[in-house]
Amino acid sequence: MRRGRQSAEPLWRAIAVFRFAGLGYAVLLTAVINRADYSRLDWAWAVIAVMTAWTVGTTMAYARPEQRTRLLLTADLAVTAGLLLSTAALQYPSALQHGVMPVTGIWVAGPVLAWAVQYGRRAGAIAALILSGCDFLLRGEAITVALNGLVLLLLAGVVVGHLARLAAEVETERQHVIEVEAASRERDRLARDIHDSVLQVLAMVQRRGAEAGGAAAELGRLAGQQEAALRSLVGTGAAASPSGDVDLRALVLPIQSDQVTVSAPAESVRLEKEAAGELTAAIRAALDNVRRHCGERAQAWVLVEDEPGLVTVTVRDDGPGIEEGRLAEAAAAGRLGVSHSICGRLRDLGGGATIRSVPGEGTEVELHLPRGPAAPVARAPGPG
Repeated sequence: MRRGRQSAEPLWRAIAVFRFAGLGYAVLLTAVINRADYSRLDWAWAVIAVMTAWTVGTTMAYARPEQRTRLLLTADLAVTAGLLLSTAALQYPSALQHGVMPVTGIWVAGPVLAWAVQYGRRAGAIAALILSGCDFLLRGEAITVALNGLVLLLLAGVVVGHLARLAAEVETERQHVIEVEAASRERDRLARDIHDSVLQVLAMVQRRGAEAGGAAAELGRLAGQQEAALRSLVGTGAAASPSGDVDLRALVLPIQSDQVTVSAPAESVRLEKEAAGELTAAIRAALDNVRRHCGERAQAWVLVEDEPGLVTVTVRDDGPGIEEGRLAEAAAAGRLGVSHSICGRLRDLGGGATIRSVPGEGTEVELHLPRGPAAPVARAPGPG
């Protein structure tokens, strides 16, 4: 809301300028151009005085966003309609029939513009219809003149309302771009800090472990894998697009290591940021299960598929597989790694997970995530 208000400020200033210009034109019409058409000129100047006071008051009120309430805009519309209708008591009847402008002149469009800027083109069009109805009451049989005013007011309300909406959208997008750029700069700063600290330590552990041999060599190998993954992560960070989505590949590709092979499409796989993060967490949970139950040297493969309306990720390993009924026993015993970290995450996003395993032939976890709203489709684990 605040961004929309900021984008509309130039329009509110333009409305203020228009109302004072319209007031000046009304004075010119009354004093010079249409002077002879007034039967009660002194009353006309009284109406001009009310218009002046109302213009000053509304300009001061509209200058403060918190005062641009529906009540004030309704009062503005009602006062303007009343001043417009007062023309019937000020001019000769023949003047209105021959197309002489009412005492308010073009000043009457002020509330139409205000409603359009604050509430959009529909509100602007409704305000235009209300004031045009008052103009029809004034002119009676002079339909052509009244129609001209109706068309002009409708155009003003619809066009200005549309411009106000576009301005709000542009401002929102601009603010989002600024936030993304700030996040990118922060990520670059963190990447430099990580490079100068954590990555250097991991590289040293890898080097010293290889020199020491034995169990330390295995520790060095693991440190090297984490160093490579971290370098990939800080180097490719998943930047959000202006629409708020990210490329899933930027989150998944850093998982690749000597034991994990990741295959992803050549084109970007766009997902809403939160959904992409949860899906990546489920993939990491599946790989953690591979290391925990199959050993550090077990091989795993991650395949990302981007289908129309659906993203599918398959995690497969060459481990010993899962015995039939083992997952149900683990859930009953309170070990909820698979049911919560994998299936639960996908179920919360409206997707699902299928687990297939044959003893001695490894395990395959297939994660499905539809794009857009969808009902939960989590399926029961397959045999074993």
